[in-house]
Amino acid sequence: MKIVDSHCHLDFDKFDKDFADVIGRAKKSGVSKILTICTKKNQLIKNIDICNRNKFIFFAYGMHPLNIGKEEIKISEIEKISNNNKMIAIGETGLDYFYNKDNIRLQKKSFIDHIELSKKTNLPLIIHSRDADKDMEQILKTEYLKQPFSAVMHCYSSGQSLANTAIELGFYLSMSGIITFPKSHDLRNIFSKVPIDKILVETDSPYLSPVPFRGKRNEPSFILNTAKVGASIFSMSTNKFSEITSKNFDRLFKKASN
Repeated sequence: MKIVDSHCHLDFDKFDKDFADVIGRAKKSGVSKILTICTKKNQLIKNIDICNRNKFIFFAYGMHPLNIGKEEIKISEIEKISNNNKMIAIGETGLDYFYNKDNIRLQKKSFIDHIELSKKTNLPLIIHSRDADKDMEQILKTEYLKQPFSAVMHCYSSGQSLANTAIELGFYLSMSGIITFPKSHDLRNIFSKVPIDKILVETDSPYLSPVPFRGKRNEPSFILNTAKVGASIFSMSTNKFSEITSKNFDRLFKKASN
């Protein structure tokens, strides 16, 4: 069985001590591709090095909404790196009002700047959205009407309305370990209405470990636990679900399929 971890953070120091073992377990579990996300300027070289040393690992680069005001990654800097063969997406970017509502204007500007870069480079966008459904829908609709672009709603845990908007625009929704949590009935119901060819799977490791690993550091090999629940939502085998979502990944992230 082959499966793709479409979103994780392998550059985090939580993986430094046993990185080789983490990668080995991922391969043994059937993980055929990994997309690691760089959201800090001083971690870019580390991400590129990880990808250069591991043929099946790719990276994305962008300004996370929670980092706005803490550091700045200029759009021109992201664009310059986008020519790297291993950089297959822009982001993660988006809106997060859960922790900070004082910089909403700056978050929106940064998000729109990333959307424009996605259009310019023809690289898909990785979108982070938390407690910002209404503004997220408005920006996505407005910017898509100006010029279409491709995107994935990473670690989707928002409401039905935003999910509907994303699907209407042709975007993908990504499942994380959250769908394995006992109280995530509503989220599983939302995913059950998403076309199977618009679903990706991710760990978001080292965060959001799926059942039965909650409370522990997450890692790419744990993707199978999320895939099993995803497969059950669509009443299919884990193998079939993994095959479909892997093809979805290649369809969205075209640079990774070459």
